Amino acid sequence: MAVLLLSGPSKPALADNTQNNQQLEARLEAWPAWSDPAALPRPRAKQDLVYPDWFEGLWEVESLDLLANGTVDESVPPLQHLAQFQLNQQKDVVGNRPFNARAVGRALLGQQLISVEQAPHQVNRQLARLSDDRLLETTVIGRQQTSIHAAAFLSDELVLQVMHGARAPRLSRIETLSRYQPCPDVPTAEIISRICVEQWQQTYPAPGEASTSFVQRASRYKLTLTRQQDPAETREPQVGRAIQTKAEGGDDH
Repeated sequence: MAVLLLSGPSKPALADNTQNNQQLEARLEAWPAWSDPAALPRPRAKQDLVYPDWFEGLWEVESLDLLANGTVDESVPPLQHLAQFQLNQQKDVVGNRPFNARAVGRALLGQQLISVEQAPHQVNRQLARLSDDRLLETTVIGRQQTSIHAAAFLSDELVLQVMHGARAPRLSRIETLSRYQPCPDVPTAEIISRICVEQWQQTYPAPGEASTSFVQRASRYKLTLTRQQDPAETREPQVGRAIQTKAEGGDDH
């Protein structure tokens, strides 16, 4: 799951992306027939995924697995965790990636997750240290998004994951297409209190690996984000400062 962001130099470019919207809508219509990853531009080292301003804040996330027909898979319990979106130095809203990865990892893996590390100058690469001397390396190798000013916001990310352990490294690619919008039951207000999300995800073999030896897995999710903190509260330095200190204390990954 992928999870899982105002004025600034990146906004004019993001606002004028009708072509991006058409490409992502076409990609969504092709689901689930994704035999190969989408041809997504590779982000620069400091180029993050920028979200609409109504994302700013601390949220409680509930994620539900969906069946092929779009109904909830009752056999899989809901996944619940926190997610935080905050202003970066350019005043764009971005995800607090170490915080969010740690929250999702704890919900999925429990005590198997030891730590999450990310160098400040490489926003698209993370290291998750796991029990039994395992290391999961995740790098965003492709990304495309629609305008942050649209009523519904779409993004598509392709990540390369490398699992290091006692055996030879295992590589895979994961593409996640997400559509975000204020929940329809939320009245028009200055601060959005709930965000409704749909996600479509596909796994692929490592570059150069024959697809016949890899079992592709298509997944679909429904997420609901419920606001826990107003944006002004999220700007308080306590949480972000602690995470930044840990990241700066790590190695240069």
